[in-house]
Amino acid sequence: MPERVKQARAQGSEERLRQIAKSYGMDFVSTPRIYNTRLAHEATEYARTHDKGNEFHKVIFRKVYADGQDPSQWDVLRAAADEVGLDADEMQREVENEKYMAEVVDKVRWAYQIGVTGVPTYVINNRYAIVGAQPYEVFQGALEQIMNQKD
Repeated sequence: MPERVKQARAQGSEERLRQIAKSYGMDFVSTPRIYNTRLAHEATEYARTHDKGNEFHKVIFRKVYADGQDPSQWDVLRAAADEVGLDADEMQREVENEKYMAEVVDKVRWAYQIGVTGVPTYVINNRYAIVGAQPYEVFQGALEQIMNQKD
């Protein structure tokens, strides 16, 4: 396991996520490794172009963090597509033909350019970032600080 993952887990991020999930009546499954999510991101772009991006993302999130499934596997991505009413065959064909690769590469490049260091990262007004799965109060405090700033 990479050192940064060990550090994050040691700092309690997983326990915080477990508690957040529990408060919503959900389970949280710790991933045994860092998955290659390139296909999942490209599949999400497919879903987005079919107005199902958020729904697809939520299903993938559940499959990974509640069901312990690997988002780099086509069976997981196809099942998510079916669940939200997308054409799994078309999605796989378009992703395998690299239709969404450039879009994902551009988004990753942009994330690096603005200094994203972890996921999730929430970018507010293309200027402020909140890194990690944070409680509601962190967002509320950040938004209050932003609103009280004078440009």
